[in-house]
Amino acid sequence: MNKKLFTQLYNERRSNAWLLIELLLVSVVLWFTIDTLFVTLTTYTAPKGFDITNTYKLDLEYINEKSADYIPNRTPAALDADVKELVKRLRRHPQIEAVSLSGGASPYNLSVSASYAQMDTLESVESRRKQVTPDFFRVFRYRGANGETSEQLADLFKEGTVMVSRNLFQPQYDVDLKDFTNRSLVLGGDTTRTYSLVAALETVRFNDFEQACNSRIIVSYFSEKNPFSYLSHELCIRVREGVSSTFADDFMKELSANYQVGSVFITKLTPFEAIRQNYQIDEMNELRNYLVGAGFLLLNIFLGLLGTFWFRTQQRRSEIALMMALGASKRAMFMRLMSEGLLLLAVVTPLAMVIDFNIAYAELTPSWYLTSYSVGRFFICASSTFALIALMIFLGIWFPARKAMRIQLAETLHDD
Repeated sequence: MNKKLFTQLYNERRSNAWLLIELLLVSVVLWFTIDTLFVTLTTYTAPKGFDITNTYKLDLEYINEKSADYIPNRTPAALDADVKELVKRLRRHPQIEAVSLSGGASPYNLSVSASYAQMDTLESVESRRKQVTPDFFRVFRYRGANGETSEQLADLFKEGTVMVSRNLFQPQYDVDLKDFTNRSLVLGGDTTRTYSLVAALETVRFNDFEQACNSRIIVSYFSEKNPFSYLSHELCIRVREGVSSTFADDFMKELSANYQVGSVFITKLTPFEAIRQNYQIDEMNELRNYLVGAGFLLLNIFLGLLGTFWFRTQQRRSEIALMMALGASKRAMFMRLMSEGLLLLAVVTPLAMVIDFNIAYAELTPSWYLTSYSVGRFFICASSTFALIALMIFLGIWFPARKAMRIQLAETLHDD
C-alpha cells in the first residue's frame, strides 16, 4: 500500500505542488509565531530570583515649615537619627517580618547604578550594583546558588563582604561563581579595597520580561551606622504570612501616632504588586496585543488548512465510494487519506526546518534577541509546528471523510 501511495502522490504531483507550497509557507510562518510565543512566555514565567508577595515600599518625607510639627534648624545628623528611629519602630511592629534599607535595589526599579567586578584575571561587564542592609535578603527572599536561604544570606552579609549573581562572569568566561565563594573581589577598579565574596546568588532578573542571561547584579553592604542620605534610599518591609488583607489601611491609620519621628514621617505604603504592574504596563499591553494577533493568525492558518483538505477530500467522494465498493473498509480508507496528508507534510517539513534554522541563525526574528541560541528550543518549536499542522490536516480530512463514507455507494457511483 505504501508503494501505491507514493505512486499516486507522484502521479498527482502537479496538483500536489501547490499544496506543498502552501504547507511550506504555513510551516515557516507558524514556526515563527510559536518560537516568539515560546520565548516570550518562557521568559515571563521563569523564576525571577525574588519574591514580592506581602512586601511594601514606604515613602518618606520631611515635615515642612508650614506644619505645626515643624522643628527648625534640624541638623543632618538629627534627620538621620529620625530615620533610624523610624526603622526601629517598624521592626517592632508585630505584623512586620523584616525591614530593609537599600539604594536602587528593590525590584522593578528604574534607578540604575552600574559597576564591574574583578577576581584575579577575570573582569565582568558593567552590571547593576545594589547597596542593601542584611534584612533586604529577608524582605525579598533571595536565595544562594549553593542552597543558602534568605536567613543564611542575611547572617553572612557583613561590612566588607559582597554577594554577586552566579552568572556575573558568564558572558566572557562561562564561569559559575557558585564554586568561587570566599574569594576576594575588587569593585569598580578600586584596587585599594577588596571585598570578600561570601555567597553567589541565584540569578535575579530585573523584571518579568528580562532574560536571566542578561541580568547580573553586585550586592554590596549598606551599613545602618552610616548616614542614610536622608530620603534617597528605599525603605521596604515584608509582613508576616496570614496578616489581614486590611494591613495597609490599618497601618496608614497608625501613622500619625507611631510613625512620625522628629521631622520624618511616612507618606505612603505601596504594595510591590502595584509597583510591578505600573512598571511593566507597556510590556504587558504589548504582550496582550501580540497574543491576540498570534491567536488571530493561528485561527486563520487553521481555517485555511482545514478548508484546503476539506475541499480536497470532498472532491474525492467518488474515489472513496469506488474503493469501498471494491471491498475497502472505512478504517482502511480513512488511514489512506490521512497517510496522504501526513506524507505531504513530512515531505515539506525538512525544507521548512532548513528555512527556519537560517532565519533563526541570521537573527531575522525578534525572538532570537531575547535569549541565547538554543538548539533544543529550535526543535521544540519545530516539533510543535509539525504537531499543530498535523492536527489541522487530521481535522480537515476527518470531518469530510466521515461524511463521505456514510453515502450510498450505488447512488454516488451512478451520479459519477
